Amino acid sequence: MGRTYKFAVFIISAFLLLYGIVLAKDFLYPITYGILLSYLLYPIANYLEKKGLPRILSILLSILLATVVLTGITIFILKRISVFSDELPYFREKALQNIRLLEKTIKNSFGIPVSITDDFINKRIFDLSTKSEEIFSATTGTLFAVGMQPVYIFLFLYYRTKFAYFILKAVGREKRLIAIRVLKEISTVATRYMLGVTTVVLILCMFNSAGYLIIGLKYPFLMGVVSAAFSFIPYFGNFIGGIFPFLFALLTEDSYVYSLRIVVFVLIVHFLENNILSPNIVGSNIRINPFFIILGLILGAMIWGIPGMLVIIPFLAMLKIVISNIPEYQPYSYLLGTTGTKRHALTVQSIRKFIRKKRK
Repeated sequence: MGRTYKFAVFIISAFLLLYGIVLAKDFLYPITYGILLSYLLYPIANYLEKKGLPRILSILLSILLATVVLTGITIFILKRISVFSDELPYFREKALQNIRLLEKTIKNSFGIPVSITDDFINKRIFDLSTKSEEIFSATTGTLFAVGMQPVYIFLFLYYRTKFAYFILKAVGREKRLIAIRVLKEISTVATRYMLGVTTVVLILCMFNSAGYLIIGLKYPFLMGVVSAAFSFIPYFGNFIGGIFPFLFALLTEDSYVYSLRIVVFVLIVHFLENNILSPNIVGSNIRINPFFIILGLILGAMIWGIPGMLVIIPFLAMLKIVISNIPEYQPYSYLLGTTGTKRHALTVQSIRKFIRKKRK
């Protein structure tokens, strides 16, 4: 009866926690971004502080540097969006022509009436007037969240020592060494992850832009940057980002060959990122079972949408570090981790071993 009661309490508490996180989405996800971005800028601020600069000045210089870089990227994107918006009526007309052609093909091939697809197009794709308030609200919320990031980053970096001492006081003297180890591991993993993922995204911005330029897609640099930005999301990021250039080519180009080229290119990029870039740049800092990474991404999308998918993985890694240092929760840490399947992994050594056995 005792175990059943504890399990029931755990399930109810988990659901209440998730419900609270969903309700507090607009409040919590800017703070979670602030935490992760603080880890990204921490090496710069810490380096300047060690060189003798006051903490306040070190943090402000770090934020200023990040703001300059981000402003440059934003101006680059906005200039191309401005040029793109000037040609938007042409692209809309071109898209309608291609859709009409597609409707005729569907009708001739499958016998589906044009009225069905036409209704879908007019009411779901091009009728944005009914959703103007939602778009405005989402944009306003996003701008507020972005505007608050420098404030959160400054406060997290400035009070980082105070937060650490608070945790040490909360856990008590007998668990202080464990808490210190956990804090150091979280700082190392989060910093390396954020630096690694940012580096991968910057590389993909250039690689995607060059690829779309070679393919012959219009606005290759804009599409390359937009599609690469989604690579902050593990596994699914390349596919989500690839939807935009794919749909743009499908709706505005004269030939479907461009869309097929983009599909092939996105698959190549996905392979390179997951097998070459991320393993060598991001490394094995996360050490989360891919099964739980996928479950985490799905849960993050259900709770917070795209913002949830962006933040769930590093926080899963932090959770794993915490529970791995608590004896009663170590089995759950083992379940979340990547250990225990090494002998089943597909590696060069395992392939060579398999070939030797077959030869014998």
